[in-house]
Amino acid sequence: MAGVGPISQDWEPVVIRKKAPNSAAKKDDKAVNAARRTGAPIETIRKFNAGSNKAASSSTSLNTKKLDDETEVLSHERVPSELRKNIMQARLDKKLTQAQLAQQINEKPQIIQEYESGKAIPNQQVIVKLERVLGVKLRGGKK
Repeated sequence: MAGVGPISQDWEPVVIRKKAPNSAAKKDDKAVNAARRTGAPIETIRKFNAGSNKAASSSTSLNTKKLDDETEVLSHERVPSELRKNIMQARLDKKLTQAQLAQQINEKPQIIQEYESGKAIPNQQVIVKLERVLGVKLRGGKK
Protein backbone atom coordinates (compact mmCIF):
# COMPACT_ATOMS: atom_id res chain seq x y z
CA MET A 1 0.00 0.00 0.00
CA ALA A 2 2.93 2.22 -0.34
CA GLY A 3 2.49 5.19 -2.54
CA VAL A 4 -1.19 5.52 -1.94
CA GLY A 5 -2.27 8.85 -0.56
CA PRO A 6 -4.16 9.43 2.65
CA ILE A 7 -7.15 7.20 3.07
CA SER A 8 -10.34 9.12 2.74
CA GLN A 9 -13.75 7.88 3.61
CA ASP A 10 -16.61 8.85 1.41
CA TRP A 11 -19.26 7.62 3.77
CA GLU A 12 -22.22 9.78 4.45
CA PRO A 13 -23.67 9.84 7.91
CA VAL A 14 -26.64 7.49 8.29
CA VAL A 15 -29.66 9.07 9.92
CA ILE A 16 -32.37 6.81 11.22
CA ARG A 17 -35.68 8.54 11.52
CA LYS A 18 -38.49 7.00 13.50
CA LYS A 19 -41.90 7.22 12.01
CA ALA A 20 -44.58 9.04 13.90
CA PRO A 21 -46.65 6.57 15.91
CA ASN A 22 -49.67 5.26 14.02
CA SER A 23 -53.12 5.17 15.58
CA ALA A 24 -52.67 1.64 16.95
CA ALA A 25 -49.42 2.57 18.67
CA LYS A 26 -51.04 5.67 20.17
CA LYS A 27 -53.58 3.47 21.90
CA ASP A 28 -51.25 1.11 23.73
CA ASP A 29 -50.81 1.49 27.49
CA LYS A 30 -47.20 2.74 27.31
CA ALA A 31 -48.06 5.55 24.90
CA VAL A 32 -51.12 6.60 26.89
CA ASN A 33 -49.18 6.60 30.19
CA ALA A 34 -46.32 8.57 28.61
CA ALA A 35 -48.82 11.14 27.31
CA ARG A 36 -50.36 11.41 30.78
CA ARG A 37 -46.96 12.01 32.36
CA THR A 38 -46.10 14.77 29.89
CA GLY A 39 -49.52 16.35 30.22
CA ALA A 40 -50.45 15.83 26.59
CA PRO A 41 -54.17 15.76 25.83
CA ILE A 42 -55.69 12.30 25.77
CA GLU A 43 -58.88 11.70 23.87
CA THR A 44 -61.14 8.91 25.03
CA ILE A 45 -63.92 7.70 22.78
CA ARG A 46 -66.54 5.26 23.93
CA LYS A 47 -67.61 3.04 21.10
CA PHE A 48 -71.32 2.48 20.62
CA ASN A 49 -72.38 -0.58 22.68
CA ALA A 50 -68.73 -1.46 23.22
CA GLY A 51 -68.22 -4.52 25.34
CA SER A 52 -71.88 -5.28 25.63
CA ASN A 53 -73.83 -8.09 24.10
CA LYS A 54 -76.78 -5.95 23.13
CA ALA A 55 -78.18 -5.45 19.69
CA ALA A 56 -78.27 -1.90 18.36
CA SER A 57 -82.04 -1.68 18.57
CA SER A 58 -83.25 -3.76 21.46
CA SER A 59 -86.58 -3.54 23.21
CA THR A 60 -85.42 -4.84 26.57
CA SER A 61 -87.14 -2.09 28.49
CA LEU A 62 -90.54 -3.34 27.32
CA ASN A 63 -89.75 -6.98 28.14
CA THR A 64 -88.26 -6.04 31.48
CA LYS A 65 -91.41 -4.14 32.42
CA LYS A 66 -93.56 -7.17 31.51
CA LEU A 67 -91.35 -9.44 33.60
CA ASP A 68 -91.45 -7.05 36.55
CA ASP A 69 -95.25 -6.84 36.35
CA GLU A 70 -95.56 -10.63 36.19
CA THR A 71 -96.70 -11.98 39.55
CA GLU A 72 -97.37 -15.63 38.69
CA VAL A 73 -94.92 -18.06 40.27
CA LEU A 74 -93.77 -20.51 37.63
CA SER A 75 -92.37 -23.95 38.44
CA HIS A 76 -91.76 -27.24 36.67
CA GLU A 77 -94.37 -29.96 36.68
CA ARG A 78 -93.52 -32.64 39.24
CA VAL A 79 -94.36 -36.34 39.37
CA PRO A 80 -97.98 -36.72 40.56
CA SER A 81 -98.48 -38.63 43.83
CA GLU A 82 -100.55 -41.31 42.04
CA LEU A 83 -97.66 -42.06 39.66
CA ARG A 84 -95.18 -42.11 42.55
CA LYS A 85 -97.27 -44.67 44.42
CA ASN A 86 -97.77 -46.80 41.27
CA ILE A 87 -94.01 -46.93 40.54
CA MET A 88 -93.16 -47.81 44.13
CA GLN A 89 -95.88 -50.48 44.41
CA ALA A 90 -95.00 -52.10 41.07
CA ARG A 91 -91.28 -52.14 41.99
CA LEU A 92 -92.01 -53.75 45.37
CA ASP A 93 -94.33 -56.32 43.72
CA LYS A 94 -91.44 -57.34 41.44
CA LYS A 95 -89.14 -57.41 44.52
CA LEU A 96 -86.68 -54.98 42.92
CA THR A 97 -84.51 -52.36 44.59
CA GLN A 98 -84.34 -48.87 43.13
CA ALA A 99 -80.84 -49.62 41.82
CA GLN A 100 -81.95 -52.88 40.15
CA LEU A 101 -84.92 -51.17 38.50
CA ALA A 102 -82.68 -48.31 37.31
CA GLN A 103 -80.25 -50.81 35.80
CA GLN A 104 -83.06 -52.60 33.95
CA ILE A 105 -84.32 -49.37 32.36
CA ASN A 106 -80.76 -48.18 31.72
CA GLU A 107 -81.01 -45.08 33.91
CA LYS A 108 -79.19 -43.91 37.05
CA PRO A 109 -80.55 -45.06 40.43
CA GLN A 110 -81.02 -41.38 41.31
CA ILE A 111 -83.73 -41.15 38.61
CA ILE A 112 -85.83 -43.85 40.31
CA GLN A 113 -85.29 -42.21 43.69
CA GLU A 114 -86.44 -38.84 42.32
CA TYR A 115 -89.53 -40.37 40.69
CA GLU A 116 -90.54 -42.16 43.89
CA SER A 117 -89.93 -39.07 46.04
CA GLY A 118 -91.83 -36.82 43.61
CA LYS A 119 -88.89 -34.53 42.89
CA ALA A 120 -88.42 -35.57 39.26
CA ILE A 121 -89.77 -33.70 36.27
CA PRO A 122 -91.89 -36.29 34.42
CA ASN A 123 -90.23 -37.66 31.28
CA GLN A 124 -92.53 -39.77 29.10
CA GLN A 125 -89.64 -41.88 27.78
CA VAL A 126 -88.61 -42.87 31.32
CA ILE A 127 -92.22 -43.63 32.27
CA VAL A 128 -92.62 -45.86 29.18
CA LYS A 129 -89.44 -47.75 30.15
CA LEU A 130 -90.75 -48.19 33.69
CA GLU A 131 -94.10 -49.48 32.41
CA ARG A 132 -92.38 -51.99 30.11
CA VAL A 133 -89.98 -53.35 32.78
CA LEU A 134 -92.53 -53.39 35.60
CA GLY A 135 -95.28 -54.84 33.40
CA VAL A 136 -97.94 -52.38 34.58
CA LYS A 137 -99.65 -49.30 33.19
CA LEU A 138 -98.44 -46.50 35.48
CA ARG A 139 -100.52 -43.72 33.91
CA GLY A 140 -104.00 -45.03 34.39
CA GLY A 141 -105.32 -48.59 34.93
CA LYS A 142 -103.50 -51.92 35.03
CA LYS A 143 -102.39 -53.78 31.85
